[in-house]
Amino acid sequence: MALSGTGDQDIRADAEGVHDTQRSSGAVTIIAAIVILLIYQGYSLSIVGVASPWIAKSFALDQAKLAELFAWMSLSAFGALILARLADRVGRRRIILSSLVLAPLCAVGAVMARHPAQFAVTEILISALLGGSVSSAIVLLAEELPNEQRARGQAFAAGASAIGGVLGYMVIPFLLQWEYSWRWLLAPCIAGIVLVFPLARMLPIDSRWARLASTNSVSGSRFYDIFHPLYRRRAITLLVCAALDTIAGSAVNGWLYFDAVSIIGLSPQKASSVIVAGMVFGMLGFPIGAWAADRFGRVPTVMYVGGAAWFGALAFYWGPPSGVTWPLVWLTAAYCWFKIASGVLTVGANSAATELFPAALRTTMIGWQGITAAVFSMLAQVMIAKLIGPLGGLTNVIRYLAVLGIPSAAIFGAFIDETRGLPLEVAAKEEAWARARNFRREPLMGRASAGESGK
Repeated sequence: MALSGTGDQDIRADAEGVHDTQRSSGAVTIIAAIVILLIYQGYSLSIVGVASPWIAKSFALDQAKLAELFAWMSLSAFGALILARLADRVGRRRIILSSLVLAPLCAVGAVMARHPAQFAVTEILISALLGGSVSSAIVLLAEELPNEQRARGQAFAAGASAIGGVLGYMVIPFLLQWEYSWRWLLAPCIAGIVLVFPLARMLPIDSRWARLASTNSVSGSRFYDIFHPLYRRRAITLLVCAALDTIAGSAVNGWLYFDAVSIIGLSPQKASSVIVAGMVFGMLGFPIGAWAADRFGRVPTVMYVGGAAWFGALAFYWGPPSGVTWPLVWLTAAYCWFKIASGVLTVGANSAATELFPAALRTTMIGWQGITAAVFSMLAQVMIAKLIGPLGGLTNVIRYLAVLGIPSAAIFGAFIDETRGLPLEVAAKEEAWARARNFRREPLMGRASAGESGK
């Protein structure tokens, strides 16, 4: 009997060991797939910002007209919201793979565009498709990784997106040196179609979403359910923060390279060096953000470090004080601080946002944040275009708008619930949400039964 019991324990231990190994292997595969996807996404979505000085020349646009073009491109978030909602209805995997097929085809159209409106339409489609796939990707990480790895997974995702974003800045000086058109930046975006087949094998089919898809809490949900009383405070807070951060971020990030080259007067090589240095050092923010989010919590990470990030942006656009011997060092240090702290902010915010809502609304909420970002990104570009004259130039406008990121961090800290260490179902109030969905149907069933009894 003792021997038999010992043998059973050994078998159970071996089975648990195999299960843990399989779970760990599956987590690594999912992270690898998302890293590949987000490197591609980061590169593809950075092209417009990287090439902005030469896009302006190609289409004969002044600063105000270029700002208007960027504003129109913000409409992509409406498409991203549709895809985010579809991801909660048809699955994250399907949206990711469909987007990877269609985005390269749209990139072909962007290469061939000879009018700013044509270029804007193709870029809107690319941004919408990749925006939908990215929201699905970061939600997939939250759903499929163990509790203790969720923040780490978001750090990998943010780091991959940053790596993709820096590649364009590394490529553009060589294109200029070799006298190639900026349109060659779109070649890797087109080539991304080859990623469909390996990612199809790496992304899970039997996912957490798939197991919940047939339940009423998922199939009966609607896109406006983020404002259900269970989630209203969380949703409104995240949307307000998205609005403020978007205005500040659109000003700071969207015009950084243009400001460095066309206003500060740096050569394309020096401007690229500053930005590449900032992005490379900025990647330190992702592991720091994962550590801080797990050690101190998602909310303090966003509130304190995220709020301090904007001082780096202000230092960059304010420029080095008079008498500074190496002004390029000032610009580089300011931008590095902004990127490092922004990386910490991104990991903390993404960890919280993907944990605060149930499976039926998780990607939908990110879509809502995207649509808020689109509206306020467009508003930011319109404001920049209108205020350049009254405020004495582009740089002054950006300084004022960058300040809005600081109250955003304070609002996040005041109203968002902490989710550190909580199982995903608990953090997202899955059981309460399921009860709320079922409760809506019970009165109707009760009235129907009463009617039948009366007959």
